[in-house]
Amino acid sequence: MVEPVSPLAGFGGISGPRLQVREIPFLRQANLRLDPARQPSGLGVRLPLEPNTWLRSGDADVVWLGPDEWLVIGDAGLPRSEEIAVTDVSAQRTTIEVAGPGARDLLAHGCAIDLHPSVFGPGRCAQTMLARAQVVLIAGEDDGFRVLVRASYARYLADWLADAAVDL
Repeated sequence: MVEPVSPLAGFGGISGPRLQVREIPFLRQANLRLDPARQPSGLGVRLPLEPNTWLRSGDADVVWLGPDEWLVIGDAGLPRSEEIAVTDVSAQRTTIEVAGPGARDLLAHGCAIDLHPSVFGPGRCAQTMLARAQVVLIAGEDDGFRVLVRASYARYLADWLADAAVDL
């Protein structure tokens, strides 16, 4: 069997007192589509129903993507039925973690949304553009963010983050 190769293989990341950037490769991700008014009792995860929020549910993070669409990150054992569409999208994206006191400033260089903690604090998420790459941006605790980016744009975005970090 061939070992998988990360989209950012060889990316050394960034490690400093104000900023840490690293890849978290190979996270299990599933796109979940269903009518939230008709959630089956055996779904296995809680769904955030407020737009642009995410929550921890068991061993998975569940990210709101639309009125009837969520991204489930982690192992959730989602059921399949006529009412639920589950698509494994694990190979579609990789995850870049951006953390530290300079994380918001770094991301603000290339993102048009307001990243102030009072607006985009822990528990918030957004589908947005970062340096012209489409991403899912997830705000975590302690000035940490996860940036989910398509594998084909991962190297470009990592290089952009490294270049923009020089200014911090």
